[in-house]
Amino acid sequence: MPMHDLSETAETTPPLAPLSPLWAGQWCGGSGAFAQSMQAVEVAAEVPVALVFNGISHAVMMATPQDLAEFAVGFALSEGVVERPEDCRDVEVQTHGVGTPDASCSVHMEIAPRQFARLKERRRVLAGRTGCGVCGIESLQALDLHPAPLAAPVWREGLGAATVLRPFEALGARQLLNARAGSVHAAGWARPDGELVDVLEDVGRHNALDKLFGRLALTGRLGEPGFVVMTSRTSYELVRKCARMGVPAFATISAPTSLALQLAREAGMQLWGLCRPPSALRYV
Repeated sequence: MPMHDLSETAETTPPLAPLSPLWAGQWCGGSGAFAQSMQAVEVAAEVPVALVFNGISHAVMMATPQDLAEFAVGFALSEGVVERPEDCRDVEVQTHGVGTPDASCSVHMEIAPRQFARLKERRRVLAGRTGCGVCGIESLQALDLHPAPLAAPVWREGLGAATVLRPFEALGARQLLNARAGSVHAAGWARPDGELVDVLEDVGRHNALDKLFGRLALTGRLGEPGFVVMTSRTSYELVRKCARMGVPAFATISAPTSLALQLAREAGMQLWGLCRPPSALRYV
């Protein structure tokens, strides 16, 4: 059963728009000549989003103000704030300063008392940026560079390039925000046969992944067979999040870093990169 019906998520203030048609642009051709007139262009919204657990602000991330209930739940799970979706309760999304340059959001969530007690013991304040996944870490030991080995499901042994590339062929049509703004990452969930079933978007790649995990959690589908696909490079924090969530295979449109490869190998995760039809490169 789903842990939470999204239709019941409290939205106490008007939501912020994920795109803003406030900017004027002027096209320039290869000859260097500008178009005669300016035109309005849409840009992706990037606003501070505070994640508040049991009344205490734990993290402030720069994110696209869309699917924020999913974001909060996915972040809590992938960062180890809670262990199970059932530990997340009463998600409430609030917006502040609508229509002003200082617009922001906060997501308030109650977590289980045992999880909250553990959180207070190792509490840290994060200042998240779209390109950073370790902001606010106080020590090297807190980086969590040694994930536990993952189970290898039988279906993964037959996972080949054709299946891995199938969701990428469908991903572009599902990136609705990126089609309009051109600056938004997507994280998708594919079934073992490569069918793309979920796509979540955000200006931050790790935010998009957290939104995806939150969507799976909120619909009661965490642990179902499948793999993650993304429109970004394979960075260390993405592999770490996938390993923590038990994802057995991960594929991205760009290449991995050395640390991402190290973590994937240690976790026993199948890792694919440069997934650009008609070819893909399996690293691990």
